[in-house]
Formats: sequence, structure tokens, C-alpha cells
Amino acid sequence: MSAADGPSTRAGLFRAGWPRLALWAGFGTAALALSATTNFAQTHALMINASPSLPHWAIWLDRGAVPARGDLILFDPPPSALLTRHFGAAPQPFGKRVMGIAGDVITERDRTFFVNGKAVAVAKVASRFGEPLALGPTGIIPKGCYFVATGHKDGFDSRYGAIGWICAKSVLGVGRPVL
Repeated sequence: MSAADGPSTRAGLFRAGWPRLALWAGFGTAALALSATTNFAQTHALMINASPSLPHWAIWLDRGAVPARGDLILFDPPPSALLTRHFGAAPQPFGKRVMGIAGDVITERDRTFFVNGKAVAVAKVASRFGEPLALGPTGIIPKGCYFVATGHKDGFDSRYGAIGWICAKSVLGVGRPVL
């Protein structure tokens, strides 16, 4: 700049550079927003429930939450021939309520399951296809595992040997009913 350039010329240069500055600020803001959205998407998901065993059809999944008694959890069911016959080779995640946590005592009498002496679920004798259903585990729930069930008579959960305890490695997260 020469000495002849006055304040008005400097102001003109600033105004000319303003769109570029705004563009770079916009790129920076967009990058931060995208990063935050990516992190959020890795820890959360909206799940759609097609099973009648839960009354909710939309469930918000929080992958980082630690399940507690009464929580709705989503999990990958363990592989079994019975599960494959009823739900296909690649079943969708299951959603059930945590009825028992590590250290709780599960007992069964006449196909009724109890958690610490309180009745929580009744097991059916046969599947909807007429196959016999083996009873799920009883005893003290191991560390990192859960006894899950629903109030629905056809719920496929820890009442049955094909599902059993649901342990941390299978848990996708805690669900919050949306609709």
C-alpha cells in the first residue's frame, strides 16, 4: 500500500475479503457439525420394532448406557437352530426388559420364572410351530449378564434355553421407547 491509500481503501479491501472469510468460517462450522453428528450416530440409533412382544414400535437406542433392572435393552440373539427356523439366518436385534441382573437368583416352578422370589414370566411348552421349548437357565445370574423377558405370552427371551442369559457382549444398548 502506498501512502496515498487511506482508511477507505483498507475498508474496501476488508469488505472484499469478507466473503472468503465467511466461506472458511462456514466450512469450519460444517466440519465441526459433521464430526459431532458422526460421534452421535456411533452412540445412538433409532430402531423400529416389528415384534408384537413389545408395545413400542420406535425405540431410541443409547449404545453407551449400562442396563439396569427394568430397562429395555436391545441385543443380538444367540445363534441356534430354533432361532433360525423362527427368525431366519440373520435375525434382527431383539428388545426385552431386564428382569434380573448379576447376582439375582432365578428359579423356575411349573414353567413360571421367578427373580429373587418374584414371578416375572411364564414359559410356553411349544413354539408357534409346535416345537418343544427347553426352559432357560436358573441359578445366580453371572456377572455382566441379564435375565430378560417381556409380559407378552409369545415373547422369545431368557425363559427359553435358546436365548438364556443375555451377556454384555451381545447387548447393543439401552432403549428408550419413542412411540
